[in-house]
Amino acid sequence: MVVVAVILGAALWRGWSTILALLAAARPHAPDFTLLAGLSPVIQVHLYTALAALVLGAALMAARKGRAFHRTAGWMWVALVMTTALSTLFITSLTPGRWSLIHLFTGWTLIILPLAVIWAKRHEVARHRRAMMGLFYGAFAINLIIAFIPGRTMWSLFFG
Repeated sequence: MVVVAVILGAALWRGWSTILALLAAARPHAPDFTLLAGLSPVIQVHLYTALAALVLGAALMAARKGRAFHRTAGWMWVALVMTTALSTLFITSLTPGRWSLIHLFTGWTLIILPLAVIWAKRHEVARHRRAMMGLFYGAFAINLIIAFIPGRTMWSLFFG
């Protein structure tokens, strides 16, 4: 968590005053569907799969583990998260044509997600649980905060 804070702080160091001014002037509104329709197909896939994974992941966290629903929905969640992560490899709007520091989360996801599936198959429940909870809470919570930084697409959809 400290590493994430340092990365975010470094990435945004010069822009804090601008971000704080935009936050102070923010006026929440319903999603701007014209902006949503104008996004590239890759960003739309990323957005829709991330939102679906967030909702399904919340249901999985609340549901009883080890049952048929958990296994079936778990495979769906893995597919959604993998699609979300892979789509980020084609999104380079922060640093046109290059990956940014945010793509470190992609690499982490692409490593941990298959390992978590392997651990579930091996009935290594504690490792599976830690990995999946880390992906759900860590990746989604942190990336959701990053997504709503003023000036980014999600900010523009709801506040811009």
